[in-house]
Amino acid sequence: MSAIAALVILAGTCVFLYPYAASWFSQKEQSRVTEVAMESMAQPPNNDELKRAQLLERAHAYNEALASGAVFRANESVATGDGRSSDESFVYEDILSVTDGGFMGRLRYDALNIDLPIYHGTADETLARGVGHLEGTSLPVGGVGTRSVLTAHRGLPEATLFNDLDKAKVGDTFTVSVLDQVLTYRVFETQVIEPDQTKAILADPDRDMVTLVTCTPLGINSHRILVTAERITPTPIEDVVKAADPPNLPGFPWWAVVLGGVVVVLSLYVWRSGYPGRRRVAG
Repeated sequence: MSAIAALVILAGTCVFLYPYAASWFSQKEQSRVTEVAMESMAQPPNNDELKRAQLLERAHAYNEALASGAVFRANESVATGDGRSSDESFVYEDILSVTDGGFMGRLRYDALNIDLPIYHGTADETLARGVGHLEGTSLPVGGVGTRSVLTAHRGLPEATLFNDLDKAKVGDTFTVSVLDQVLTYRVFETQVIEPDQTKAILADPDRDMVTLVTCTPLGINSHRILVTAERITPTPIEDVVKAADPPNLPGFPWWAVVLGGVVVVLSLYVWRSGYPGRRRVAG
């Protein structure tokens, strides 16, 4: 029985500690991706001002050519884009693809401790790594008449991502960094909608907006949390300065290592405590 008790204690501790350890390693990888992308953009040919201007110009042209919006499909864990550009010469995956792997930019929402890479599309493998841009909505390069939709998972045991998006408040600000461009947005609306309420993500011809999206309730995913913000111009200088900083990786959860060590010692004690009794019975 002592061996069983020891195994139960160890198993329970592993289950308890797994989310903390997995989340830290996930955040470490996300930070690494963003740092590598920042370093890549500082090197030739990505640091060429003319090339950057051409990439942004093509992104704006893509936004102007969008023919339709996107659809949120019910009971799926991610939003799926059905919109396509009316100009078939545009290849979505190639626009703003500044590094290998589909990296597009960086989302930083300090009030919610969000600092994540933005990728093209919303495939499962993409959303396991960070934030996905919903194809069929405007690329996140700003401009009146645009609304970019950025989505990420919520409730994954191995990553935090948009876990705290339900805590967003009107008046919060966040930044979207693409190439050498830093755009600041102020939240003016938070809402929970059903997946078929697609009008909630339509662009407004007179506004420059970004909407952050995730699923709710946790584990059910029947509705969507929408946090919509409008661009602030000009971008506050402090946001430009922060955008040049590498991501802040949370400190390693050493408390988990200490706790794990204590539990291992306790489990060994429980396991070995059964031997004396068994020896006396055998004698």
